[in-house]
Amino acid sequence: MDLNTVLDVRDARRREPWRPGDAWLGGGTYLLSEPQPQLRRLIDLSRMGWDPLQLLPDGSLEIAATCTIAQLSRFGRTLDTAAAPLIEQCCRAFLASFKIWNMATVGGNLCNALPAGPMISLTAALYGECLLQAQDGSLRRVIAADFVTGAGRKALAEGELLRSVTLPARSLRCRTAFRQASLYGLGRSGALVIGALDPVDGSLAITVTASTVRPFRLWFPLAPTAAELRRAIDRTVTDADWFDDIHGLPAWRRHMTFHLAEQIRNELTRDGV
Repeated sequence: MDLNTVLDVRDARRREPWRPGDAWLGGGTYLLSEPQPQLRRLIDLSRMGWDPLQLLPDGSLEIAATCTIAQLSRFGRTLDTAAAPLIEQCCRAFLASFKIWNMATVGGNLCNALPAGPMISLTAALYGECLLQAQDGSLRRVIAADFVTGAGRKALAEGELLRSVTLPARSLRCRTAFRQASLYGLGRSGALVIGALDPVDGSLAITVTASTVRPFRLWFPLAPTAAELRRAIDRTVTDADWFDDIHGLPAWRRHMTFHLAEQIRNELTRDGV
């Protein structure tokens, strides 16, 4: 779609004061998908030269905000860790063509803050940490599960930039389970639940996304029973937190979340309690 209100596209390497009507440009798949009448200038991040993916000395994985879904998918298939399959599963959860895969970025999916964003699901489930950079160059870190605060809302100040997301080495060693539900065969995610079993202490994390307006990561020091898991979800996710749109009513999303979470609990604990 033509953005006929945009008057200028600037290189992000040139530091310039942030102005009303500015927006960061990553892959542009969202910006060019619908009218953006409030925009006047795009700040292009494509030439920043950030490494898309880096395995750090401590074994953690740093994903640049400009890393494309295609790059993440290819890297995930070469990664020799227990949680590696989850990367591909979340990439495949996109309702997108290969053309979108080669342009859409991890950072863009997070910053759109749509409930069905699978990069939100991935980074929240693996206890990722977002690195944010302000206009004055100062940095701060926010847990990925807290970065999205509501449907279309995120923890970014005016002009602030999502620089990267880091997945801890311990999370990458977790055994994971993935469940997704949609109203249609090729529909947008109506519920997406991920489980991560820690090999060090046996703790279990259940992350609920797509069915809710923001991510919810529930942590259990010991594997819960079916009743304990259901009560925990009920206590944590209020009626107002269930998302409501054409892709699923709140009652259906809630039902599917309980159903998928129980499947994951059974898969990762194998106790059937």
